[in-house]
Amino acid sequence: MLDIKFIRDNKEVVAAGAKKKHVQIDLDRLITLDDRRKEILLGVEEKRAKQNEVTKSIAAAQDDVKRNEMILSMQTLKTALQKEEDELKEVMTEWQTLMLQVPNVPDMSVPEGVDDEDNQEIKVWGEKTTFDFEPKSHIDIMTELDMVDFERGVKVSGFRGYFLKNQGALLSYAIWNYAMDFFMEKGFDPMIVPSIVRKSNLYGTGHLPNDADDVYHTQDGDYLAGTAEIGTMGYHSDEVLDKAQLPIKYLSFSPCFRREAGSHGKDTKGLIRVHEFYKVEQVILCEASHEESVKWHDWLNKNTEEFIESLGIPYHTVANCGGDLGQGQVKKYDIELWVPMEKKYREISSASYFHDFQTRRFNIRYKDEEGKMRYVHSLNCTAIPTPRILVSLIENYQRADGSVAIPEALQPYLRGKTEITKKR
Repeated sequence: MLDIKFIRDNKEVVAAGAKKKHVQIDLDRLITLDDRRKEILLGVEEKRAKQNEVTKSIAAAQDDVKRNEMILSMQTLKTALQKEEDELKEVMTEWQTLMLQVPNVPDMSVPEGVDDEDNQEIKVWGEKTTFDFEPKSHIDIMTELDMVDFERGVKVSGFRGYFLKNQGALLSYAIWNYAMDFFMEKGFDPMIVPSIVRKSNLYGTGHLPNDADDVYHTQDGDYLAGTAEIGTMGYHSDEVLDKAQLPIKYLSFSPCFRREAGSHGKDTKGLIRVHEFYKVEQVILCEASHEESVKWHDWLNKNTEEFIESLGIPYHTVANCGGDLGQGQVKKYDIELWVPMEKKYREISSASYFHDFQTRRFNIRYKDEEGKMRYVHSLNCTAIPTPRILVSLIENYQRADGSVAIPEALQPYLRGKTEITKKR
């Protein structure tokens, strides 16, 4: 959420940012509502003060006639106050709704564009895998090697359901354990975070109201998080942090859930787009400095690039265009892995920074050197998601005989096993 004072003082900048993100927002209506909000609030505060004053006078009055006159005036005041409080509530509801819709201002370096087709490639690593045999998709390979069962997955879980089994399950465990060891070397504090979260946490991260159709919710009014970022950001809500703690670096793991409501007809088979998955997420809270945010943004993204390189999977990194940024994101990088059977790169990780957009909503602050209270800046980046990583890993490491080589980095986590072959 942006500060209303910032919006008022920088209306043209905010409008230009919304335009770059292809977001429609009526800033004139918001400012008009803000003027009315402040006007009514002033009247309400004056009447409340007057009410307190009259109440004291009634209690101190010795004359019954004067006391009755004051009681009558109090009733009139109370009626007027109630009317203004009702109007304030109505105005505040619309004001808050509009405030939640105002997007963060993207960085000047963010490319222009409408969607992910306009993202700009900024790095390429590794040669696109080629084969001297007829390659297969991860679906066929993993099914033949008894690593996955999609049919029973659908029977038990419904559309996009799956079971990972045997070497498919063990490979996932290996990736999680290797990822924890790899990223812990970077100085993170590990956490396993809740997946069932209160609605306020999704508003805090900016996943609501915009992504409402893609979020699962329970009968009790709670929600299932689609990323470990949500629970992690809620951890310090309504807290004042010690500046000496910053930056705080969390490596968070959780199950994740997404309805994939906007992906009808896309990736209906395989492990690219599923409803239930797992993520290891990097989250940083740092000082309220643009330079600090930029520094840590590049660092987070580089961590995941190095992790992918250690697995030997070809990838490229793109800078996301304005139309492919989320509401709160100032800038975002996507790392996309080469998928041989699709002959294209597919997203595996996103690194984003938000300035104080999220932390204003969560009310996470610290005192600077001058004792001034400031909102920390927040950043996040996917360390690795499973089972999506299996798609590129399996397809890039397949062999002509139907077996799959195991990347050297993962072998110690699979008891030295170097390949996945059919069970005898």
